This record gives sequence, C-alpha cells and structure tokens, in this order.
Amino acid sequence: MRYPSAWLKGVSRGEAIACELRLQMIKGTIKPGEIISENRVAADFGTSRSPVREALKTLSNEGLIRLERMGAVVLGLSMQDLDELYDVRYLIESFAQQRLAAGDHQSLLVSQKQLIEKMELAMKYNDYVEFSHLDFQFHEAMIVEAKHARIMHLWKSIRHIVLTVMLITTEEVFSQGQSKLIAVIEKHRTLVNALETKDVTVIQNVVQAYFADSNKTLHNSIP
Repeated sequence: MRYPSAWLKGVSRGEAIACELRLQMIKGTIKPGEIISENRVAADFGTSRSPVREALKTLSNEGLIRLERMGAVVLGLSMQDLDELYDVRYLIESFAQQRLAAGDHQSLLVSQKQLIEKMELAMKYNDYVEFSHLDFQFHEAMIVEAKHARIMHLWKSIRHIVLTVMLITTEEVFSQGQSKLIAVIEKHRTLVNALETKDVTVIQNVVQAYFADSNKTLHNSIP
C-alpha cells in the first residue's frame, strides 16, 4: 500500500514524505524499534535532507518516532495508542455533533447526504481509496461546522493519523464484501438522521454506537 498521490496535491515535499512514512509505520511495514536516517530517507525519496527533517519533526510531534542523535527511532502505534486515538476522536466528534443540535445546519446535512451517495458510487467501483477519503470528509465536515476553535485545534493535531488509519481500515472493510460496506454506509446515514432530529440524547446514543462498532473494525484491521 502506498499513500495516494492524489491526496498530496498542494502539500510540501516534507509533508508528502511524512504522509508516506506515517502510512508505513501505522501499517507495520516500518516496525517499532527501527532506526530511520535522514540520508537514507532523502535517497529513497530523491530529495535533500531539508524536507526529510521537516517530515521527521512532524512525525515526532505526532508521537510516531523519537528523535535521537543517531537518527529517528520508530515508535509506531500500539493497539493502546490506537484505542486512545479513537477515544479522542469520539470526544471530539460527540461534542461537535451534539453541538450541531442547535442552529440551522441544513446545508451541512445536504452536503453529508451527497457524500454518502458518492461513497455508494465508490463502493460500486470498488475504490477503497476514494471511499476512505469521502468517509474522512464526512466526519471532518461536522467538526468544522461546530465552529469551536479549541476543538478544531485538537482535531488538527490528530487528523493526519486519523486519515491514515481510515485508509488502512477501509481497505480491510472492502475485503469483507459488499454487505459490510452497505452496513458502513448505513451507519453514516444513521448519523445524518440523528442530526436531523436535533435531539442531543438521540445524537449522543447514535455517535456512541457508531464508535463502538468502528473500534471493532479498527482491531480487525491494524496488525
């Protein structure tokens, strides 16, 4: 698996390198304990050491590596790390979605339904990359719509890891056949239906059920 090139449009060389290394670390291709040298990464990507340093700094801030004099030591993500990541995601999304119970968010709901239709199309064409990106857009749109600066700041600190994990888990879900994908799409439709009720309790219960199921998928997808 390689990081989708279409997702790298407009990003710096350093960010692109970070995306590829992040994917390989979470996927397990680059294993915990391995040493990453700037020179080796620069040679692998055909670039100077400057963007490599940028990439390693980003990955260090995310807790995926530890910078040392001899190079970067890979920490990766343990299952506990991933569980904690989903805990943070749940806290962010449950807060954001309950916040959307107030006010008029009709344009968001229309947009979310359109994303679900596009997910159905991606399923039809067996395109897990497009499906995972649409899934990510679906969730991020609700966080943005909540218009809460501190929640958005927290989300930005984990969004790249979340997107990468979703790419990996979506590939696994696609391998399980169309019935599983239909169930995933229906979960998204249920979230939209909950938002339409404007009932905080209904939204809270649906989000809780959504993440309980997503956590099971996570444990079955990450090595």
